[in-house]
Amino acid sequence: MDSHNAGRSSLYLFEKFDVGVIHLDAQRKVLAMNDFARRVLPVDEKRPFDQLVTSFHPERSRPKVNFLLDEAQTCPVASAVPMTMIINIPEQVLLIKVSRLADERGQTTGFVLVFYDVTTLVSQERPVEDPPARNMRLSRIPMVANQKVAFVDTSEVLCLESQAHYTRVLTRDGYHFCNLSIGDLQARLDPTQFMRVHRCFIVNLCAVSEVRRQGSKTTLALKGRLPVEVPVSRNEVAPLKQALGL
Repeated sequence: MDSHNAGRSSLYLFEKFDVGVIHLDAQRKVLAMNDFARRVLPVDEKRPFDQLVTSFHPERSRPKVNFLLDEAQTCPVASAVPMTMIINIPEQVLLIKVSRLADERGQTTGFVLVFYDVTTLVSQERPVEDPPARNMRLSRIPMVANQKVAFVDTSEVLCLESQAHYTRVLTRDGYHFCNLSIGDLQARLDPTQFMRVHRCFIVNLCAVSEVRRQGSKTTLALKGRLPVEVPVSRNEVAPLKQALGL
């Protein structure tokens, strides 16, 4: 597909999605939102109006939202690029963009938070007769770089490494950045393909080339151009061997 058609395809893809819009004041309290945001977000339960925008985000997502707003606030208005982030909530994956609003003097007057529900875009398709899953399996992992969002097929992922609230995703091409935490990803990845072998690492079992033992330590060598060794926790050695048929 050439770049022109790829651009049109991407544009068409997002034309199919409804967009949620939330207006925040300078103190990051919710002033207003459109009808789609009211349908998607737990407005009746959380009652977010005149409350901080983080009030209706899961606890694990709040540092990310605050970081997003901090970054947007420091971005010069003259060249303001909307800050982008992926956030995981129990049944959905949201692509969020935040842009700062300013008055004629350049002083912050508020923010506009825009989100797309991209759950169907990154999840495996299921037969219509299947009941909806609380955590839909991911078939693609969303990654953010240079304020652009890309999606990588899970089959191309070698391993995932925890970086606090975020995750480094290793493919044959190298490392990528994902806004989702390793716990969020573990809950949505296929457990027959991916295994959490350490508190900081999830590996694609198909990407394991060697199991190495040195003293009491077990590590995994992965396929790919980069020489990567992944540590295995003692409690996970036996389940790992069983999963690999050893």
